[in-house]
Amino acid sequence: MKNTEELLKRLGVDIDAAPLRLALTHRSYAYEHGGIPTNERLEFLGDSILGFSVTDALYRDNPDLSEGELAKRRSAVVSTKALASVARQLNVGDCILLGQGEKLTNGKDKSSILADTTEALIGAVYLCHGMETARSMVMRLIGPLLQDAEALGAGTDWKTSIQEIAAARKLGDIEYRVTGSGPDHSRSFVAVLHIGGRAYGTGTGRSKKDAEQEAAADTCRLLREAGTLPLPGGTSAPAGA
Repeated sequence: MKNTEELLKRLGVDIDAAPLRLALTHRSYAYEHGGIPTNERLEFLGDSILGFSVTDALYRDNPDLSEGELAKRRSAVVSTKALASVARQLNVGDCILLGQGEKLTNGKDKSSILADTTEALIGAVYLCHGMETARSMVMRLIGPLLQDAEALGAGTDWKTSIQEIAAARKLGDIEYRVTGSGPDHSRSFVAVLHIGGRAYGTGTGRSKKDAEQEAAADTCRLLREAGTLPLPGGTSAPAGA
């Protein structure tokens, strides 16, 4: 497969050929090639390893944080948005095996596909090398985000923030328009946030809630760029503050 040697160098760990190919096999490619196995089982495995590794690090490094704050920070760094950002830095998209439909719609840069593939790669590393190597890779790739929790919006309920901003500035009613795709066991969702009938931010996620949160965060970014500066907790400041 093209570019996989460079990908392995960026990951900092070897993965045997068979599990590597499986980790990079999206369901759209599998369906077009006779129903061969997809990366979804590896994704399931990698998701658990990722969650445990991040939870363990947060618990050990933040003895003063409450359970609620720990959960918010974990949610931020294992989110589709965060994982997709890591995948883009690694150029994972160039290595994913996609069906023609996904290729035509730039599937290699879709956040949901990138995040799922990253988890599958974590699962593949675990199968090849065990827990310690997998956890080491997770912390090498995801660990830096734990030090940048504020920038990721950890602890911020963006849906509440945007609701308060819209009400304070009388922007109009809020509506999330959500569409889903994929089989029941591996659904992905896209949300578009409308305020006063106007479309603002978009978000993707493996649940409607995650997609809506990302759409709300994206809307806050758009308002910030337009001169309405939302801050964590739903307050705002004038441009230039």
